Amino acid sequence: MERGNQTETGNFILLGFTDDPDLQSLLFGLLLSMYLVTVLGNLLIILATILDSHLHTPMYFFLSNLSLADISFTSTTVPKDLRHIQTQSRVFSFAGCISQMYFFVLFACQDNLLLTVMAYDRFVAICHPQDYVAIMNPQLCLLISLGSWLISALGSLPENMTILRLSFCTKREIPHFFCDLPEVLKIACSDTLINKVVVYSVDIILAVFPSHWNPPLLFSDFFLHPEDVIRQRQVQSLFHLWVSPAGGLLYYCTGLGVYLSSAASPSSRMSLSASVMYTMVTPMSNPFIYSLQNRDIKVALGRVLSNMVPLSESSFA
Repeated sequence: MERGNQTETGNFILLGFTDDPDLQSLLFGLLLSMYLVTVLGNLLIILATILDSHLHTPMYFFLSNLSLADISFTSTTVPKDLRHIQTQSRVFSFAGCISQMYFFVLFACQDNLLLTVMAYDRFVAICHPQDYVAIMNPQLCLLISLGSWLISALGSLPENMTILRLSFCTKREIPHFFCDLPEVLKIACSDTLINKVVVYSVDIILAVFPSHWNPPLLFSDFFLHPEDVIRQRQVQSLFHLWVSPAGGLLYYCTGLGVYLSSAASPSSRMSLSASVMYTMVTPMSNPFIYSLQNRDIKVALGRVLSNMVPLSESSFA
């Protein structure tokens, strides 16, 4: 194989969103605002579920895990992009790129698994309300949570380990705002067949399969047992019954679309636009979709904030 124009290690160049300097300030402000809203909204969910004993239930336990995953997911890409815009430097080291891809895939897998776990939790709550507490006991919830994090951490390894076997051309320009795996594979000079097989295998196991079971778990119960839902007055279950597929649809369609269609070599601009949706818009909207429109969360946040106000006033007394 000709290796005259290849290097094993080096830096990548992230082309980002635009080269127009007039748009850089606007873009910086927009990204920073979206990131702060994402972090603040998800932190409020985590804070409420920890401090309010009324939310110490499996449903809100998994919601807090989803909020943590969303904060981490967004934090793998947006802060680095903000730094690149501010410093006007688009250089990204090889080690930094590999690390970003690893944690990006890890938290993406965790989002997929948690959405499925949340669907299963609602399925048990509606179908087996009498046995719900016994089935979804704290030990099982903790085991599921730890297991999903472990599976995500291990599942992210194969995709990144196979990157180390590749050789890259001297021109390492990535038309993206972060080191997205499909875009990195496009600039490799060596054969990427093994990498694509690994990517598709991991996506099918940790993304396609969980997303396949998410809507059936919810909707099969709705159509098969509507009288049980009404009789038990599962208001929270009905709420999550409809918003869980709606909230996950945008994430699944854009995220899986980018990764599973990489073999067809979609345009980098379309890939960038889709990536914005599932890396920024979805984590930012999840607190509103899943929690902040929920009465229990609103009441819990009111309690937490009301308890914090007297503490802040007494500190200035």
